[in-house]
Amino acid sequence: MRPFHLAFPVTDLNATRSFYVDVLQCSVGRSSDKWIDFDMFGHQVVAHLVDSSNHPSTNSVDGDDVPASHFGVILTMDQWNQLHDHLSNFSITFIIKPKIRFKGETGEQATMFFLDPSGNALEFKAFKDDKQIFAT
Repeated sequence: MRPFHLAFPVTDLNATRSFYVDVLQCSVGRSSDKWIDFDMFGHQVVAHLVDSSNHPSTNSVDGDDVPASHFGVILTMDQWNQLHDHLSNFSITFIIKPKIRFKGETGEQATMFFLDPSGNALEFKAFKDDKQIFAT
């Protein structure tokens, strides 16, 4: 599988750098005074400085209001548990607390949602069975 590239808006590069490096343990690639490349689990995500941030709308998924605009990584269950444990060292406010979604159904997965310092919604998930990632 090839790494994906995603660019997203942020309103404070210093807070963004601290969050993605210290909290999510991403390494920093190239950067300028307007953007920063991060290595997020082998994928390139780029924070671009903007003047303001729009708050996305939500959609109901398994009883939760999921931000329509969000991104993250599908981890192994061990990686998801390690990240969940690591996040307990920080004052993270979950917009959707860590949980198992679709329990006992097709696509059963661990998921958690939280915001970065610019209000971008992040989802980290892990499937009980990776063969179910695209199952219908």
